[in-house]
Amino acid sequence: MNHLLDALELLGDAESWQGSGGFGARALEHLWYTAVAVATSALIALPLGLYVGHTGKGRNPAVLSSGVVRALPTLGVITLAALFLGIGLTAPMIAFIVLAVPSIIAGAYSGVESVSQVTVDAARAQGMTPWQVLFQVEIPLGLPLILGGLRLATLQVVATGTLAAYVGAGGLGRQLFLGLRTQDYPLMLAASVLVILLAIALDVVFSLSQRAARLRTGH
Repeated sequence: MNHLLDALELLGDAESWQGSGGFGARALEHLWYTAVAVATSALIALPLGLYVGHTGKGRNPAVLSSGVVRALPTLGVITLAALFLGIGLTAPMIAFIVLAVPSIIAGAYSGVESVSQVTVDAARAQGMTPWQVLFQVEIPLGLPLILGGLRLATLQVVATGTLAAYVGAGGLGRQLFLGLRTQDYPLMLAASVLVILLAIALDVVFSLSQRAARLRTGH
């Protein structure tokens, strides 16, 4: 309990947030890593997920590969990538992308598949092309689930983002590993609390976005 109180006191100290190694800079690094990893994963996974959901092709391989990728240990992926690429941000970024892609694919094809076939058939009967059906019907109606996939991927990356420091990158993991190395448990707890708060804040943002999407679509 004393360590937790010390950690909260450390977070309340203005000096702890200053400088390139302070909590403020490290938290921004952590958010930046998360944003880059999720955005890159979305560029890869959203087209694949939308294709699977729209055409119905490749669903079983997509589900199987997603399960296999999710089973990979993130720390192991980072270590393996670092052996080939060296220390720095590249290795953990690859691991974060590998972690995030399955959730985004699953959210994308689940969102498209959730749209009523009656609605899709009605759109086609009106003369809509397959692209129009996808972008004007399936994506808007399936947006809550698509956002759900992005939400899960984001929370996964935020939670594991501390491992970037394991191979020399930044983020809140720097304080966590520093506290572990020096047995400064309040510093470790303070960094952990900040990661939790970032995850909660991002979860709230996505939750509100999903709610707005549901209200817009009437689902």
